[in-house]
Amino acid sequence: MLNDSKQLTKEEREQMRPVIEQESLAYSVASVNNDEIDRINILQASFKAMHLALNKLNYKPEILLIDGNRFKVYKKLPHHCIIKGDGMYASIAAASILAKTYRDDYMTNLHQKHSVYCWHNNKGYGTPEHRNAIKEHGLCRYHRKSFNIIAAIRSNVTVVAEDDNFQPAT
Repeated sequence: MLNDSKQLTKEEREQMRPVIEQESLAYSVASVNNDEIDRINILQASFKAMHLALNKLNYKPEILLIDGNRFKVYKKLPHHCIIKGDGMYASIAAASILAKTYRDDYMTNLHQKHSVYCWHNNKGYGTPEHRNAIKEHGLCRYHRKSFNIIAAIRSNVTVVAEDDNFQPAT
């Protein structure tokens, strides 16, 4: 049963993803990288990613149902913001499952490149394990610099050298 992605197990989300992709009238997933998030802030980056995903649809929706309390108008399409909408509307729940599984895949791919941060487990959240890895190894190019994960070490953080050819999964 479709539900808020946070209410489902990883296995349930992974089982539902191909069903959602196959049965949806249309779907699209887009992302904004950490540098853009740092530049425009996380809320504006969320709006931008939603707009990018909408641009990629091969189907024009009549109305947009948005999980949350804010949205930036997209091409004059009507929209409704619904707080906790992912627990009320199947389309929003499906979108939350796709967003979560795609992001989890991205973080797992980053883990293959930078295993010291344990992104396959923490998915980029500031767990004690992740904070300790940053203290020990510094930030890498995929960390958001504006996110104040460890204020005490920000001024002393080094940036890990990177392979600029790394491409995250899409």
